[in-house]
Amino acid sequence: MLELFIFHLHILAGLYAFTKYWQNQCLRDGFLALAVVALVFIVGWSIATSIAEVIYPDSINSYYFSKDALSLVLLIIPEIFFFYFFFIKADKKKDETIAV
Repeated sequence: MLELFIFHLHILAGLYAFTKYWQNQCLRDGFLALAVVALVFIVGWSIATSIAEVIYPDSINSYYFSKDALSLVLLIIPEIFFFYFFFIKADKKKDETIAV
């Protein structure tokens, strides 16, 4: 269940990135932003799965929390910082320079 929620958060992040760059620049930049989100997700999930396999014991698996859920939780922590600096903070800097 937790995995589904985190997947939906990634879909929303991809849609936000696509829409933001599509409206501010052009359609091509929207697709590039979507590709960046997908690339970070794919590479990050591969690394997080390797870490989760090492630290999560097999005996604790349940319906609600498993190795995949742990790997997605480990993935979302650095992604929050990445998305903040790549998509949100860059937009705030642009607004401050326009206002001055």
